[in-house]
Amino acid sequence: MPDSSSVTPVRARSPYRWVLMLGALAALPAFTVDMYLPSLPEVATELGSTATYAQLSVSCMLLGGGVGQLVIGPLSDRYGRRAPLLWGLALHVVTSLLCALAPNMTVLVGLRLLQGFFNAACGVAAMAVVRDRFVGAEAARIFSRLMLVIGVAPMLAPTFGSAVAAAASWRWVFVFLALAGVAMAAVVWRFMPETLPRFRRQAGGARSVLGGYRVLLADRHFMALAVIPGFGQAVLISYVVGSPFVFQEELGLSHAQFALLFALNGLGLVLSAQVNASLVRRVAPVRLLRAALPLQGVFAVGLLVVALTELGGLIGLLAVLWLVLAFQGLIPANASAIALSRHGERAGTAAAVIGAVQSGLAGAVSPMVGVLGGDAVAMSVVMLAALVLALLVLVLATPAFRRGGWVAMSHQ
Repeated sequence: MPDSSSVTPVRARSPYRWVLMLGALAALPAFTVDMYLPSLPEVATELGSTATYAQLSVSCMLLGGGVGQLVIGPLSDRYGRRAPLLWGLALHVVTSLLCALAPNMTVLVGLRLLQGFFNAACGVAAMAVVRDRFVGAEAARIFSRLMLVIGVAPMLAPTFGSAVAAAASWRWVFVFLALAGVAMAAVVWRFMPETLPRFRRQAGGARSVLGGYRVLLADRHFMALAVIPGFGQAVLISYVVGSPFVFQEELGLSHAQFALLFALNGLGLVLSAQVNASLVRRVAPVRLLRAALPLQGVFAVGLLVVALTELGGLIGLLAVLWLVLAFQGLIPANASAIALSRHGERAGTAAAVIGAVQSGLAGAVSPMVGVLGGDAVAMSVVMLAALVLALLVLVLATPAFRRGGWVAMSHQ
């Protein structure tokens, strides 16, 4: 039987300061992916590899992030939020510098796996700190506000990445990411206090960790709510790994045009997240979830139709793609907030499971874009399939569509 939490979270006196700081932390892994994207074709050429193998360097970072969160989450419940986070940032810096020196694609893929493992600490810490301080609809609102900061990553990162690669080479992108890790570590050291007091920390060793995971895995509503953002992340990352090849190679856009396109799609994600932050004040998060997910699926069907028929050309494809991605801002924040509200006493471990499922599903599903051909149709098929699976989970594995189902899901 899940617990909401026996201890009322401490309310932040300056939530916007926390939004900026935690949003920047949570955005670092996304920035690490997105800044590198415009260089994917050049990386494949320089290292004598294929487009599919180059995309694997993105997918492996996500898989590494999934495993990393499962390890780092319990550590944050045992030792607090700050220490695991600072260690993760330090090792992110080291692996970023090693990526800059990678002699071939195999080494780069392996280092990206490690890079994802270590900077997973950022996402775990951000989610756990929100749960330490906020609950329920308020937590969903804060998660949505975080999307405003996180959304800056897809808006700015490809532009920075293109500029750095044009001025020097793709290797200097990783040097920049190392410097970003140093900056975030300094911010955490100076401005982020420990939010998990010693009396609330999980005692014990490996047996206690396994026991915590056992409790979470036994809560089928929690696991369903963790899987839904995972398929949503698969939608997003399928777009992320496929778009450089679809828009630059298939459709002939330049680096600068691709960066602008990426920014516009990031803006849609930010806007919808802010709409969600306003709506959760009046509408239960689960009601928003059960309305937004089917609508996103409808738009994904439209995206596939446009990709198959070329209806509307480039503009038609971009318009429907924008709608699919914009609805992403209405889904993970609500699902994650409901899931975390069920297990406040082990927020770090719960955040790790949610994050690991997100990274794992995204890393497992997104390579299918390359396998299916790497074109607009392949990208659309994978995105639609992920959304159909997410909707099936919501319908079949949760009471969201049953009368009063949101009460059973929340246990707040």
